[in-house]
Amino acid sequence: MLVTNKELLDAAKKGKYAVGAFNINNMEFIQAIAEAAGELNSPVILAVSEGAIKYAGFENLVSMVRIAAERENARFSLHLDHGKDMDVIERCIENGFTSVMIDGSPLPFEENIAVTREVVKKAASHGVSVEGELGKLAGVEDNVSVSEQDAKFTDPDEAVQFVERTGVDSLAVAVGTSHGAYKFKSEPRLGMDRLSEIASKVSIPLVLHGASGVNREHVEIANSFGAGIGDARGVPDDAIKEAVRRGISKVNIDTDMRIAFTAFIRKKFSEDPKGFDPRKYLGAGRDAIIGVVKAKIRLFGSENKVR
Repeated sequence: MLVTNKELLDAAKKGKYAVGAFNINNMEFIQAIAEAAGELNSPVILAVSEGAIKYAGFENLVSMVRIAAERENARFSLHLDHGKDMDVIERCIENGFTSVMIDGSPLPFEENIAVTREVVKKAASHGVSVEGELGKLAGVEDNVSVSEQDAKFTDPDEAVQFVERTGVDSLAVAVGTSHGAYKFKSEPRLGMDRLSEIASKVSIPLVLHGASGVNREHVEIANSFGAGIGDARGVPDDAIKEAVRRGISKVNIDTDMRIAFTAFIRKKFSEDPKGFDPRKYLGAGRDAIIGVVKAKIRLFGSENKVR
């Protein structure tokens, strides 16, 4: 029941919508994303970081995703997000993942090309699609950390060379987003004209990382029950819509789900201080994630795209 990112994203590019890539860490996240996708008849990408593999276990994640894919009326890809460790990347390619990302963005341009091309070659023999990244995003996500000063927008001409010389199926570009909850110090601004230029020169689907909106209601709920998230700012919905219109076919979401999960678990603990049944408080978090994923699917335009 699992398909490749290439299959999902080629259709998205043609249909002018985007597919959500939702990071998973445990059973509740998988259940929530799968249920939301099934109810809305949407393709989704279940994204797994190297940190998530270390936390939840490789076999556990693969098995749970396969079970979810068999149950729901949706189309799923199992994708390695921000792969850096070649041993992990090879294990994913050979053992059930349908897509991998090789993140060579911190490397010099020629080194990024070389390591990405190597992964493309390894993945091709297993029918696994590959996402590369060019340019740097600020912020912190799992073991991905790039300071704001080092953040570098993707150069459109370099993007053309990168795609031609590596053979990647999709390309993550840097146009002003960042990882984590604290994306902007002032009003959010993305390099939309740069995105349009890249899209006009590159024929493969483009990917937007660090795209969570940081829902203010969820932040306030979390903070009202003891969290200290602070002045977090995300990417506005209008900016996401414009990015999709200008050529983005895959949008990565992680922070929004984490905040919602945290907010409603904290709320449940406060409402039921004597409770200690994990099914009840984790269930509240899972329901919150379902709401987040449904909203993103509608925002990206991927509802009712499964035939």
